[in-house]
Amino acid sequence: MTAEQAHAGDERVADVVAVVVVAYNSASVLPGLIASLPLGLDGVRWHLTVVDNASADDSTDVVRRLAPTALVVETGRNGGYAAGINAGVAAAAPHTAVLVLNPDVRLGPGCGRELLAALREPGTGIAVPRLTDGDGTLITTMRREPSVLRALGDALLGARRAGRHALLGEVVTDVHRYEEPGICDWAEGSTQLVSGACWRRCAPWDESFFLYSEETDFALRARDAGLVTRYVPAAVAVHLEGDSRTSPGLWALLTVNRVRLFGRRHGRAATACYWAALLLREASRAVLGHSIAREAVRALTSPSRLRETPGPASVVPRDRSRRGRQPARVA
Repeated sequence: MTAEQAHAGDERVADVVAVVVVAYNSASVLPGLIASLPLGLDGVRWHLTVVDNASADDSTDVVRRLAPTALVVETGRNGGYAAGINAGVAAAAPHTAVLVLNPDVRLGPGCGRELLAALREPGTGIAVPRLTDGDGTLITTMRREPSVLRALGDALLGARRAGRHALLGEVVTDVHRYEEPGICDWAEGSTQLVSGACWRRCAPWDESFFLYSEETDFALRARDAGLVTRYVPAAVAVHLEGDSRTSPGLWALLTVNRVRLFGRRHGRAATACYWAALLLREASRAVLGHSIAREAVRALTSPSRLRETPGPASVVPRDRSRRGRQPARVA
């Protein structure tokens, strides 16, 4: 009998959390994550699986040295974030819930216990914590479903101001909303506890995005199936955050993937309007000299970029000054 079967048949059986981490050249940040797990998951039964997407550094050696009981899955390729998560869950020992973590996350004491308690709330498929950055500043992680009006509000007002109004902003920017438990359409994907029921009904994560929007897609599909994303302020964690807001190639992929996701859930006319709103936003920032916005404009106006299946080469800036560089590989 698997742990999931036992849990389904007897609520007294303790949950088992599969902690799944996707690493790519993450040797410098993995020690901090691993060190945070015992206190962060205090009172929770858990096991760790780390999926390595063909790192060029010693990420796997770091895991084997610092977490000798962890399962290390070496994919031999960089298939992207969702592919790593799917591989990790498939390889993990029996479990009743999946805790998806970026390698640059540090769990606060008792974070897992609080998330697990929230996951037991009726109708909950995903539980997410209160996140801060390395300086202790709140990260606004809650999101609303993408819409044309919200994309336009972001373009004209800016994400911070638009996000104060439910109809106008995708990012929930009212800091008071982060003081109380709540429900959101989706949340930033670095730290998510997914119930076994949600995983069975909605998995796998869509690997065609490569990076970005896969957590949006998964959470919206979960919501469509009647399983909400619940925000849990009593659970705290630190996310050191990546470089999507400083890397032109990553920002371009993030922006184009937003169009891809929207197009899968809406018709052509609505998607064209959404694309136009995103283009307006990025073009207005590009005029102000933002290099990441210039790259996003190039991607949004490139039919081949909009049609391609993203992969490692998709994060390479396509401007002429950077031709000839080897494709970056990220997880």
